[in-house]
Amino acid sequence: MAALGWLTRRRRPATARSVLAGEAAAEAARKSALHNERPADDQPSATAAEAPEAPDADRATAAESAKTAETKKTEKKKARDKEKGKDKEKGKAPGKEKKPEEPPFPVVGDNRAAAFFDLDNTVMQGAALFHFGRGLYKRQFFQRRELARFAWQQAWFRLAGVEDPEHMQDARDSALSIVKGHRVSELMAIGEEIYDEYMADRIWPGTRALAQAHLDAGQRVWLVTAAPVETATIIARRLGLTGALGTVAESVDGVYTGRLVGEPLHGPAKAEAVRALATAEGLDLDRCAAYSDSHNDIPMLSLVGHPYAINPDTKLRKHARARDWRLRDYRTGRKAAKVGIPAAAGIGALAGGTAAAVALHRRRR
Repeated sequence: MAALGWLTRRRRPATARSVLAGEAAAEAARKSALHNERPADDQPSATAAEAPEAPDADRATAAESAKTAETKKTEKKKARDKEKGKDKEKGKAPGKEKKPEEPPFPVVGDNRAAAFFDLDNTVMQGAALFHFGRGLYKRQFFQRRELARFAWQQAWFRLAGVEDPEHMQDARDSALSIVKGHRVSELMAIGEEIYDEYMADRIWPGTRALAQAHLDAGQRVWLVTAAPVETATIIARRLGLTGALGTVAESVDGVYTGRLVGEPLHGPAKAEAVRALATAEGLDLDRCAAYSDSHNDIPMLSLVGHPYAINPDTKLRKHARARDWRLRDYRTGRKAAKVGIPAAAGIGALAGGTAAAVALHRRRR
């Protein structure tokens, strides 16, 4: 019976089997509907489920690479900051190279180098010859008419700031006529006094410092001027310079004749005198320096390796800038002189100087 019962259960009627199959299908449909009704957040991500988990070794390698890249970036930043700090210490903008410094000049111990300085308006304010004339008038070498001429010439020179050939020639002729018949020794002694009275306070400090720099470097320094060589020699000695080249007045037996020996030392004549001196002294002109205020001295300035324009006139300033020569200007109100303010002062000085001369002349009478 038991066996028969088992058979009965195994071989249920087709109708029963159909009922069971329908129930199973209904249960499956119910479960499917419940699954679809779950919130999206509760459903597992297909992507996450499908993505395989990375091995530990790969994760370590990626982390190490990121760390290395960050370290390199930090090191580069530190290097840039360090370079900027160096640039700041050197006083230059980052990324810009510092201009090369000029070699020191004058060169210490270079005994084949020397310096040549013009005198009037370069070493001294005004013209030495005019100051000398004032001193001679004070000593009654000539009358007030000649003093008025000297005063006018000096006023014109100071206002124009250049050496006009006609004015300079007129001044030389006046001086030669005044010293004619006097002994050279007498004029030299008077010249020392005149330097103290009228010239010492008119030396440009800046130009004197330039000359002293050459002397301190062990080099020789000469004045080269159209002024009388006696006057130039006195000034050179007082300033501690090596010597002077200047215009030579003729003398016979130690007495001035009122004539010149050769031509005035002016313009191209200065260049020739410097060239001759350099040959005699064994100098290398390319290593020498020259200083002047006047375009008339361009031949002398062009002769040396180190030309300087000092208190330059308009033509010399333009020439110097075009050739990249060094410029020094120790004057004040240079441009104002062109518009009449100092001109009025110059006329006043002329009138005052003439009046003082007349008063002095009357007292002596």
